[in-house]
Amino acid sequence: MKPFKQICSGALTPQTAFWLGLSVLALPNVCLAYTEPLPLVSRLVGITLPLSVYAALLTLWRKPGRTLWWLFPLVFLSAFQMVLLYLYGHSVIAVDMFLNLVTTNPNEAGELLNNLLPGMVFVIVLYVPTLLLSAISGFCGGCLSANFTHKVRRSAGILGIVGLCLAGFALANGFRPSLHLYPLNVFENIRLAIVRTQRTAHYQQTAAQFKFHATPTHPNSEREIYVLVIGETARAPQFRLYGYPRNTTPLLSALPSLYAFDHALSQSNTTHKSVPMLLSPVSAINYDSIYTRKSLLTAFREAGFHTVYLSNQLPNHSFIDFFGQQANQWRFIKEGKPDTYDGYDQRLLPLVDSVLACKRQKQLIVLHTYGSHFEYRKRYPHNEGAFFPDENSDAKPQNRVELVNAYDNTILQTDRLLAALISRISSTGASAALLYTSDHGENIFDDARRLFLHASPVPSYYELHVPLLVWLSPHYAQLQPAVVTALRTNLHQPVSTSVSVFHTFAHLAGLRSPWVNVQSSVASPTYQPQPWLYLDDHNRAVPLLQMLRSPLDTNILRQKGFLYNEH
Repeated sequence: MKPFKQICSGALTPQTAFWLGLSVLALPNVCLAYTEPLPLVSRLVGITLPLSVYAALLTLWRKPGRTLWWLFPLVFLSAFQMVLLYLYGHSVIAVDMFLNLVTTNPNEAGELLNNLLPGMVFVIVLYVPTLLLSAISGFCGGCLSANFTHKVRRSAGILGIVGLCLAGFALANGFRPSLHLYPLNVFENIRLAIVRTQRTAHYQQTAAQFKFHATPTHPNSEREIYVLVIGETARAPQFRLYGYPRNTTPLLSALPSLYAFDHALSQSNTTHKSVPMLLSPVSAINYDSIYTRKSLLTAFREAGFHTVYLSNQLPNHSFIDFFGQQANQWRFIKEGKPDTYDGYDQRLLPLVDSVLACKRQKQLIVLHTYGSHFEYRKRYPHNEGAFFPDENSDAKPQNRVELVNAYDNTILQTDRLLAALISRISSTGASAALLYTSDHGENIFDDARRLFLHASPVPSYYELHVPLLVWLSPHYAQLQPAVVTALRTNLHQPVSTSVSVFHTFAHLAGLRSPWVNVQSSVASPTYQPQPWLYLDDHNRAVPLLQMLRSPLDTNILRQKGFLYNEH
């Protein structure tokens, strides 16, 4: 027992608590100095300045164990940052990460955390014992000696002076503390998240007076049905329609009058940004105007359509909800359901049947599916899967085969859903069109970077390449031959879905509005591709090639013909 007591007493000394606390606080700074593409001087600033501050703070009281608990917000951010680095391999905690804490529903978060837990053992092992030992040391252990405290403060002062001198050089070369210095950049991102949350909360007031002034141009005598299906986390490379070896789209591949655009990219890898851009005239170039704009559903209502919004996602007080609730009828089918509810997208079909049974002359239906969102194997009935095994959902690279099997089964389920919708619409004999795209794609441990999921501050190719499908009924094709010709002509053109979906869908339905730009519609002979842009974490439109850090992404885009106007 004596050696054990000696080990315990050594582990609980105030000096040990100090060094443990300093280590966990400074770990993100050291890691970010390695992962972020900054000049050497900026990287050194990112280590020296924070390290001097952490050391000084830990000596404010002579019991650093207690001090560390007073600094718990910094410890929490440190742990959060390390989890992010584990997931994505780079970047500080983004504004969108904090917004996701508000907009992600508990069930979704629970599924994610349960399966990420095995991969976060390092973070748990490092931070939990440190906090426990600090608590014991702070309340039961001794105090730092005056000599130790003096040495630490003197060293911290010298280190701080060195850091400030380096910062002077770095500032002259583009270094900005609010962007590049952890944790100041994280605090700035928290501030921006709060500002955006407050602006979002006042959306109903700021957008109240907006009007599209939309009018119809198609004959009133024709019954028209337009269906917009927004997928979730579906990436184009996994669709057989785009050359994937597995037959994940057997039903869609057999359909006539289906147009699959093979060069479509999203401008965001987050749902709470990408879906509002699909539903509105807002894109990366003017995203902050979203607080004063309305959605496609309002435009169709102004033009005399009966509009319906059906969602297989829970409401979360975001723009997606606000836009959906602009319909004549709207429903979130998961709302109020027990945790045992399976939540398959097929549950939307009976509701679509009810809408079509009303036989209104002009109908718009918008469906927001749950698609391929993680945890993949829960998105389809097991007996409807085709690719096995698919049971292991732990977020580990060694489980990639099973994760991909499950993901491919979700694409197969989407194929069935879209085919069922097209069959139902076609049976009405109406002039009809369906458009399907996904909000963003997904990483599934695809290469040496071992990236998983989506919403990383710096996107990958796999998060951006999305399917874009347009189907026309025979009657519509007969009435609008110019649209058919335009779709065929533009089939292999570059398309930013965040720009084009709103304008394409409004153009398909014959809506005329100052807010509808036919040059952004792939159904128009005047369609003009736009330069690839990405909506970054601070809502700036950034050229895509400036956002992509890895040559792996640019090489794939180049091989697939996306970089048509590369500079």
